[in-house]
Amino acid sequence: MIDVVHEIEAARRELASTEGPSGTRRIIRLGREYDADVEDVWDALTNPERIGRWFLPISGDYRVGGRYQFEGNAGGRIVACERPRRLRATWEYGPPVAEGDVSIVEVRLGPIDGGRTRFELEHTALVPEEFWAEYGPGAVGVGWDGGLLGLTLHLRGGSVGDPAAWQVTDEAREFYRLSSDAWGAANLASGADPEAVAHGVASTLAFYAPSR
Repeated sequence: MIDVVHEIEAARRELASTEGPSGTRRIIRLGREYDADVEDVWDALTNPERIGRWFLPISGDYRVGGRYQFEGNAGGRIVACERPRRLRATWEYGPPVAEGDVSIVEVRLGPIDGGRTRFELEHTALVPEEFWAEYGPGAVGVGWDGGLLGLTLHLRGGSVGDPAAWQVTDEAREFYRLSSDAWGAANLASGADPEAVAHGVASTLAFYAPSR
C-alpha cells in the first residue's frame, strides 16, 4: 500500500513563464528529496534498464546529441549531460514543431546531508492557450507526479506492479485527485484566477481519473 498523501506532500511544485518565439512558454518545476545517494539516483535516471523498471521502456543513442524514444510516449534529443548533476533533453510528443518551440526537460541533482539527494525537474513548454485554459498545469504536472512516484518506489526497491492495473484502483484515483489539487494550489500561488484554477483541477482529474 502506498501512502499517497505523503508522496504528494513530499514534493515541491512551482510555476513560472517566459516569452518565446511563438508565445508564452510555461515552466513547471517539481522537486523532492530522496534517501539515496546522488550516484544511485543518477543511475536510476540514466540507465536504460532501470528506466524501464520505473517509467517506460526506452531506446536510442544515449549520448549528447543522440536521440531517445520512450515506448508509446515522448522522445527527443539529449542536449546536455553532466554526470551526476544535470541532464537536459528535448521532450517531443506529437507533430514536429519549430526548433524554438520544442519542449525542454532538465533534471538537476545535488547531495544533501546524510547521503541523501535533492532532485529537481523543470519542464518548459509552449502550451496552446486553449489547452492551458482547460487544464492549467495539471495536465503536465500530474503526469510528472506519476513518474516521480515510480522513481520513488524504485529507489526503495518497490513498484506499483502492473501500471495499467494500478491506474484504475482507488489508491491511484486518490493519488490523481491529490496531485490535481496540488497543481491547482501551485497555479493559485502563481496568481491565477481562482475560478480558472478550479476548472483546471476538475478537468485534469476527469482526464486522469474519469468517473466510473
